[in-house]
Amino acid sequence: MLSVNVKIGRRPLTLRVAVVGSGPAGSCAAETLAKAGIETYLFERKLDNAKPCGGAIPLCMVSEFDLPPEIIDRRVRKMKMISPSNREVDINLVNDDEYIGMCRREVLDGFLRNRAAKLGANLINATVHKLDFPTNNTDPYTIHYVDHTESGAQGIAKTLKVDLIIGADGANSRIAKEMDAGDYNYAIAFQERIRLPQDKMAYYNDLAEMYVGDDVSTDFYAWVFPKYDHVAVGTGTMQVNKASIKQLQAGIRARAARKLAGGQIIKVEAHPIPEHPRPRRVVGRIALVGDAAGYVTKSSGEGIYFAAKSGRMCAETIVEMSNGGVRIPTEADLKVYLKRWDKKYGLTYKVLDILQNVFYRSDATREAFVEMCGDMDVQRLTFDSYLYKTVVPANPIVQLKITAKTIASLLRGNALAP
Repeated sequence: MLSVNVKIGRRPLTLRVAVVGSGPAGSCAAETLAKAGIETYLFERKLDNAKPCGGAIPLCMVSEFDLPPEIIDRRVRKMKMISPSNREVDINLVNDDEYIGMCRREVLDGFLRNRAAKLGANLINATVHKLDFPTNNTDPYTIHYVDHTESGAQGIAKTLKVDLIIGADGANSRIAKEMDAGDYNYAIAFQERIRLPQDKMAYYNDLAEMYVGDDVSTDFYAWVFPKYDHVAVGTGTMQVNKASIKQLQAGIRARAARKLAGGQIIKVEAHPIPEHPRPRRVVGRIALVGDAAGYVTKSSGEGIYFAAKSGRMCAETIVEMSNGGVRIPTEADLKVYLKRWDKKYGLTYKVLDILQNVFYRSDATREAFVEMCGDMDVQRLTFDSYLYKTVVPANPIVQLKITAKTIASLLRGNALAP
């Protein structure tokens, strides 16, 4: 393998930032930095990567991140919750302008990555494998990577010096390992993309399904989400149960068999999902965002919006603390991003953690959960929280009603723990 040192002349007082990983987190970070005139390098190992993902995005993300209509495969306005006993509860959005967007990650990620590049980020098709750390607070980091744009698959070994690094390289983040960010518990998601006959696909035109039960997931849920010309059928479970993931996938295929009849599997995919933030998300002048930081919610398993939002918030903090790129931010400066993130979304993560612990622990509690989802007050609160990414405080009377209905549902299913 050839080795080349990249020596790029730099202007005085011009900040240089590397963003490793070009999913929603990395691309949104790179876009924000490039817009501010900061010298930005966006590393991506596989430019054609199709990340295994349910692909649901909330309505607020469409406007907040200026996503064009062609990014959205389906506008889901109906959700069907299906209990372990196959009790079905329909949840419908009542406002005409509200929907859940269904995307293919290769389309969404490609759009965000290309937009960042058009705005000035230097896109590098490469695998980052090592960092050299500076001996003081102002010397640069050295990134060692293999550039895949030259010499075929083997690539060429290169280095690049930068002032700051944003790790946006997913649950198996190399940057997190290099900075000793610590481990986290994680789940495994397994998904099949299934192309259905036209009449079967019509059923899922604006409908998504979520299944719960020990047969489809011991600690999560299974899903059938519609995409452009197929449905994504998958399940998830904690890593301690990963040996049973194919059995659980067979469970969701069996539960949805009638609706999937005649379908053809066009892709099989699996990936890890972090279950809580890493112990260290900022070390020195390196910050983690998205899955690398552990920003996937429990209960819903959602991470796309939070990835994009964390990348943007981290980059905005860098722009602010560097005075537009004319000084090098410190570790304390980068930790301002963490404080802002935890203040804005900490409660959301705690609430969804509680919901998963309460409702996903047995089939009895799952039955209670599905029953509760039939209540209009619960539906409105849930959709407001999901679509607009806030834990919406209900008025006290509604909150008391929801609490009473929750306890009643658990009692009816003999699911209320001591």
